[in-house]
Amino acid sequence: MKKTITVESVTKGHPDKVCDQIADRILDAYLKEDASSRVACEVCINKDLVLIMGEITSESEVDAESIARKTILDIGYNKDELGFNGYTVPIKVMLNKQSSDIALGVDASGAGDQGMMYGYATDECDNYMPLACNLANNLAKRLDEVRENNIIKDLRPDGKTQVTLEYNDNNIHIKALVISISHEEKKDKELLKKEIIEEVIAKVIPKNLMDEETQIFINPTGNFVICGPAGDTGLTGRKIMVDTYGGLARHGGGAFSGKDYTKVDRSAAYYARYVAKNIVHKKLAKEALVSVSYAIGVIEPLQIDIETFNTNLVPIKEIYQFVNDNFDFKTTNIIKELDLKHVKYADTTMYSHFGKDNLSWEQIID
Repeated sequence: MKKTITVESVTKGHPDKVCDQIADRILDAYLKEDASSRVACEVCINKDLVLIMGEITSESEVDAESIARKTILDIGYNKDELGFNGYTVPIKVMLNKQSSDIALGVDASGAGDQGMMYGYATDECDNYMPLACNLANNLAKRLDEVRENNIIKDLRPDGKTQVTLEYNDNNIHIKALVISISHEEKKDKELLKKEIIEEVIAKVIPKNLMDEETQIFINPTGNFVICGPAGDTGLTGRKIMVDTYGGLARHGGGAFSGKDYTKVDRSAAYYARYVAKNIVHKKLAKEALVSVSYAIGVIEPLQIDIETFNTNLVPIKEIYQFVNDNFDFKTTNIIKELDLKHVKYADTTMYSHFGKDNLSWEQIID
């Protein structure tokens, strides 16, 4: 059977991801001094403004403006020619305390919001992520590496990648690769294409996945000088498919960055991935989607569901028994078991929140 799927990813300098990185660094700063901080931080940017807003209750004293400037400069927006400069861009901070009505439920150890969360895993790759996600994310990561290490000269921070995979029975073929990377105006376009092929694509994409029919598009418009917030407004939580499974699994709609562990949008999605990954690792199924839902202020989930897309290797009731015997979806347990009070959330922001060995929800149980 033939099918085609497409997944995208973005670099650190993409406007939405600039916002996510600022929000998660602000979250980390609050949790570092007060692990019980309640943080819901949103960031919006354009070329003339960084707006930091949200609801935060904490014993910490955090300089959100300084964190935002350092983040922007670390990413590489550090000169006026880029149209967005971390040294000079106006930053407005509008942070209030968490609503006392929300705090009533969270103080009682309940979920910080209602909603549905999903966790997914597949045996397609060693990290139990879809192959297309790994390829798109690794291309984006490599774009950042070649810019930051000056392996390819005259690049700017904003970039995107896209991978189209074609499955034909047991054969997997890359039908198309799209790489858009911003650059200095003086950059020779043909040289750039050659360098991207040699230093990015060839370093990331296995040769057996490409052939003469693979289409490669590098900066298909021909020019990518106007970049980042100078070309497009950015907003936290707008890259939820990049943050998860590339659209290849369901998503409840809740974003992650800037939210502390009491927000089940984030914590329960992490736990659902933890459970799904262990289902697949234990060879109970080749693919698993774990669904869970909560009501605000309630500790216990309202629903837990497991779908294997007919790939289960044991009866589905055995999978449910495995989950019941080994996992506890109470909000209090999720925080404790995954040690979410001590995670460095800035480590999660780029190239998906899943598939990285150093994260607690990516661990395998005994």
